[in-house]
Amino acid sequence: MEPKIKEKAWNPELEKKILKDWDEEKIYEFTPTENNFTIDTPPPYPSGRPWHIGAAAHYSQIDMIARTARMSGENVYFPIGIDRNGLPVELYTEKKHNIRMRETERGEFLNLCRVALDDLEAEMLLIMKNLGISGEFANYYRTDSEEYRSLTQSTFIDLWKKGQIYLANRPNNYDWVSGTTIADAEIIYQDLPTKLVYMKFKIKDTEKEIIIASTRPELLCACKTIIVNPDDQRYAPFIGKKIIVPITNAEVELRTHHSAQQEFGSGAVMVCSYGDQNDVALFRELELEEVVAIGLDGKMTEAAGEYAGLKPKQARTKIIEDLETNGFVEKIEDIVHRTPVSERSKIPIEIIPMEEYYLKQKDSVEKIKKLGQEITFYPSMHKQILMNWLESINIDWPISRRRYYGTEIPIWYCKSCSEPNIPEPGKYYKPWSDKCPISNCTKCGATEFVGEERTFDTWMDSSVSPLFVSKFNKDSEFFKKVYPTTIRPQAKDIVRTWLYYTLLRCDQLTGNKPWSQAWIMGYGLDEKGLKMSKSKGNAIDPLPVIEKLGADTFRFWSASEINHGYDFRCNEQKIESTKKFLSKLWNVSRFLSSFPVINSGKPNPTDKWILSELNNLVKECKKGYDEYNFFVPAIAVREFTWNVFAAHYIEMVKARAYGIGFSDDERDAAIFTLHKTLSTILKLLAPITPFITDHLWKTLYSQSSIHIEQQVEPEDEQSENKLTEEISEFNSKVWNEKKTKGLSLKDSFSYPVPKSLEPFKKDLESMHNLI
Repeated sequence: MEPKIKEKAWNPELEKKILKDWDEEKIYEFTPTENNFTIDTPPPYPSGRPWHIGAAAHYSQIDMIARTARMSGENVYFPIGIDRNGLPVELYTEKKHNIRMRETERGEFLNLCRVALDDLEAEMLLIMKNLGISGEFANYYRTDSEEYRSLTQSTFIDLWKKGQIYLANRPNNYDWVSGTTIADAEIIYQDLPTKLVYMKFKIKDTEKEIIIASTRPELLCACKTIIVNPDDQRYAPFIGKKIIVPITNAEVELRTHHSAQQEFGSGAVMVCSYGDQNDVALFRELELEEVVAIGLDGKMTEAAGEYAGLKPKQARTKIIEDLETNGFVEKIEDIVHRTPVSERSKIPIEIIPMEEYYLKQKDSVEKIKKLGQEITFYPSMHKQILMNWLESINIDWPISRRRYYGTEIPIWYCKSCSEPNIPEPGKYYKPWSDKCPISNCTKCGATEFVGEERTFDTWMDSSVSPLFVSKFNKDSEFFKKVYPTTIRPQAKDIVRTWLYYTLLRCDQLTGNKPWSQAWIMGYGLDEKGLKMSKSKGNAIDPLPVIEKLGADTFRFWSASEINHGYDFRCNEQKIESTKKFLSKLWNVSRFLSSFPVINSGKPNPTDKWILSELNNLVKECKKGYDEYNFFVPAIAVREFTWNVFAAHYIEMVKARAYGIGFSDDERDAAIFTLHKTLSTILKLLAPITPFITDHLWKTLYSQSSIHIEQQVEPEDEQSENKLTEEISEFNSKVWNEKKTKGLSLKDSFSYPVPKSLEPFKKDLESMHNLI
């Protein structure tokens, strides 16, 4: 019998034709109904080449979510967007053109950013399409489009009117490299080497000294008090006394405060504006007068005296020298200090008083905790990231940024009275260049205005993604059908930013949580477990890998190597090795293509055994698919196909399928079971490897795509794997015995079939040519 499949191997080049077929057939086109499965797809950021291979793996699995839902009968809305706001493109543009943002005309700089993004975006979209992502590419959105930015501004205006936004001058986390305020959620902590300097502070009008240990001696000029623990008896006689600060000779009071730790250093702590968030809290609580020691340029201010103009690290080195020269140092220790660092620039942040706009969040913490408990997390352990973050929130969210490439804050200030004037929502506003749409100041009636130059924190844009894709305030009927969305897939590193801010904003704006499920993925690391970066030279470009090995190979690697929710290692050789399974699947399918598809048959014990094992496989896969853990079905299908179906069942029924020594009914039962098993395997694999499964399905079983089929459901019957072990053990013994005696597998051979395998005797005898 001639096989229907002529090609001897799966050719990844076929993927291009299959992509074209899907496009023409519009099988993934979305039309809203009353019940929809909406994915709040993370819009990837085109920050540079290559696109991270871990991100490509991530998006492959998001597509598996969409395909799983479709085959479960859901009407899937799978929007695609590109995140184009924020700092990375500004830094990329500055580096590419060797320019500085603040020294370049704003409009010109924004245009250079757009061109850079267009270039990087095109490659990212190409990779996503080549991966077989079944999203709405025809209507993909950009977060820097007028429509998207208009929505961000409209939500700001709405919250302004509700009294959720306010302006305040407060100590803020400041990234002097990017020149902007950053929120707590944008800070990471690194253990960095530094010096712990034990300095001598003189108690006024005595010969006594207090030793104070600090990693920030450059802030001596901003020291406003010294604190010790109330229970620390060493300092009890001196509470309320004046302490002379070394170098500056300023006099400050010695006070008690519970935050001072007796066991750290000498137990005495200098309180400066601002060394850390504890200093901020103490200045507020003790009503101290702040000194601005570090400016917006990241350098020491005039308040630092002779150290003015130096960067903090330079000033630290110089002041330590001066302290030693003047006899103010008892000792210096080299330590590793947990240091707050900007997640973007990787530079230690400073805390600087600045006037910024804030969105109220402290009052919402308990509500967000409740909403968080209502959301099903996959895997459940990552819910704790959100809960831990909520416990740490103690200030409102600073939402204004001093950058260019972002959504502008829609405010014009009256030139006469400085009153902020807010326009009506519905349009995209650029106050730095547009004329004020308001004719008269709402406070004093004046007619001249100055536009706000700041932009929003990029999370203000990203946090309305479920509102944008559901056409909030644009199409009420569409919005009712698709919002709240169903699931938010994302990486674990942005749970405390994107996931949290989306929960906060959507609740503030709609009164509903934005989704009921959150699917969280780990980091993609290099083969040694290290973070990938271009500078380290360990980044893998996914595009040539996909072009060389095919999308299905890449996708199957993604599913079979990544235990959902955990970090995973990326290795091109491992990706290539997964191609062997696709080759096995192809060879099995090619063999079965020699036999006609039979829709019914009377299975014998061998057929019943494999169908029982197949049912177990369906159950196992369903468990994985129900939790969007694609590692489970990938491993289960590979194990079954390779080590049970191909290795044992096909070999046992091969002669029967050809009708050699068996009746027509026995032959037909074998052919029916072979095709039932393969067709089930193809369906189970379809969400993971959509190309090869669709091609084989259309070649063998239907003119329609496998991706419009319903997924297989398990039958209720219970079965054990004992028979499988016995069959496998028997076959291995026969093969080994033949090998020991120098016989080929086809040679006839005398070997008894055990009583427990008597029902399979005829198939086993034909398989091994037993006499």
